[in-house]
Amino acid sequence: MNKVQPGRFSAQIDGEFVVFIIGMRVNKLWKIHKWIPVAMAMGPMIKELSQHPEKGLLGLRQYFGRTTMMVQYWRSFENLEAFAKDQNDPHLKAWRRFNAKVGSSGDVGVYHETYRIAAGAYECVYANTPVMGLAKAGNHVAVARRGDSARERITAYS
Repeated sequence: MNKVQPGRFSAQIDGEFVVFIIGMRVNKLWKIHKWIPVAMAMGPMIKELSQHPEKGLLGLRQYFGRTTMMVQYWRSFENLEAFAKDQNDPHLKAWRRFNAKVGSSGDVGVYHETYRIAAGAYECVYANTPVMGLAKAGNHVAVARRGDSARERITAYS
């Protein structure tokens, strides 16, 4: 849904969840044969996850540039880890291919950050935006439902 939602909203998601930030940086633009395969590896992973919601991916948002970034929301760390290590899922094969073809050459960089978020230990506001971020991965709710101030929203469940 890309329609702007006028007003102030927040996100609500039940229980613990994981925010996973993953990306790639093109260090040597002229080595297209090194970074294109890395960039193309994400598509099959996202396709697999979208076809199998039981694997735990709740939602994502991607940003493009010389450094790309994808913010993913997962139901649990266990779901994320299982996907990363499963021989039948596309991640492990792509990771091995990256290490064999790029390794530590410095041509292309990859990174990720993983954050385990305790139930209710998050705060967000979306003012006059489409449903996005955690609100798209979880539930898009009126700000007042989670509290009027940032402090109320982030401490509502602690």
